[in-house]
Amino acid sequence: MMPPRQCAILVGGLGSRLGALTREVPKPLLDCGGRPFLSWIIRELSRFGIEEIVLLAGYRSQQITDFTEQVIATLPKKVRISISIEPHQAGTGGAIFHARDQLHDRFMLVNGDSWFDVNLARFFTAAARTPNTLGHLLLRHVADSSRYGTVELNNGRVSEFKERSSVQTSAMVNAGIYVLSKDILSFMSAQCSIERDVFPQLAERGLLSGQAMHGYFIDIGIPEDYARAATEIPRHLIRPAVFFDRDGVLNEDKGWVGDRERFVWLEGSKHAVGLVNDAGYHAFVVTNQAGVAKGFYAEADVEALHTWMRGELLEAGAMIDDIKYCPHHVDAVTEQYRRDCSMRKPKPGMVNALCERWSVDRSGSFLIGDKESDLAAAAAAGISGRLYQSGDLSSLISAELLEKRPAID
Repeated sequence: MMPPRQCAILVGGLGSRLGALTREVPKPLLDCGGRPFLSWIIRELSRFGIEEIVLLAGYRSQQITDFTEQVIATLPKKVRISISIEPHQAGTGGAIFHARDQLHDRFMLVNGDSWFDVNLARFFTAAARTPNTLGHLLLRHVADSSRYGTVELNNGRVSEFKERSSVQTSAMVNAGIYVLSKDILSFMSAQCSIERDVFPQLAERGLLSGQAMHGYFIDIGIPEDYARAATEIPRHLIRPAVFFDRDGVLNEDKGWVGDRERFVWLEGSKHAVGLVNDAGYHAFVVTNQAGVAKGFYAEADVEALHTWMRGELLEAGAMIDDIKYCPHHVDAVTEQYRRDCSMRKPKPGMVNALCERWSVDRSGSFLIGDKESDLAAAAAAGISGRLYQSGDLSSLISAELLEKRPAID
């Protein structure tokens, strides 16, 4: 089963606990580290293959509309954004109910005022492998659950939701990130709460699965946490990156690999990408594809192969944030591709372009390649290089290489 390509984001709440801060501005649009909190969420979702966003708006919805028109230009990946405006304060379930005609058969749902920084590829993989459910919930352990309702998980199924208790104890809580089947709408109405009215019903019927993960979490719902977000969000979400060369690093270099029939994953390469995701790094591919310039295959073939690669990685709980390839060569058979291109390694153009697009922290970033030209491109871009020659690629993605990344819990 393919991972969801659509995400609905709950952005209609009043944000009353923030007092004057949300008197004029919807909570998800509050500034966090120089940009609205909601723009961080959309940017993060795009990393994991979300292509369409539905904003479930209510309070001060015109500001949400204005934001939608402005944010597109700031995103590193193309994302389609639409809005569903609830006719009244309908609750979280009601907001979904009113957007029912805009939702895919399978979609993601997240809260617009919190973020859980984890490898969502593993979450999507687990959701796809959980049959006969209407929802898969992302959960997290907290040392003090007194601020939250808690969740009981038994053999991968959510069995019970418990009300918030004043007792300070460690427990599992709802992280506000879900993969849902559209069939869940049969349990909803025009006015309801998905947390209080829908999920408990589904849990009683064994129709909810769950998965606990560890990572940095922020909820800007109270003034103290919103104040923390201004510094913590950029520190956690402006990430270093691992740049992978493709042929000879991720797959066997058979010479001009332009289709999936000739593509063979190298030992440990999928696992290596997943480790990079788990560590909170961007995972990028930068690859010279002179096979296009030499007429062995077309750019459309390269793009189709990269789409297939992404699907293969997602099945393994891993993902590539973005891919850059250079189809040019000075000896191209057609003038269209005949040039000494600044993107072609050993020049640093592809690395620089991705760093600028994604605001990469270069200080902790590195490139893994199988040729000296890869290492030269890394040096020219101001990042470290690692030469891969043989063996299990994941051995290069070790604690030694990733130690500069701060802990994300």
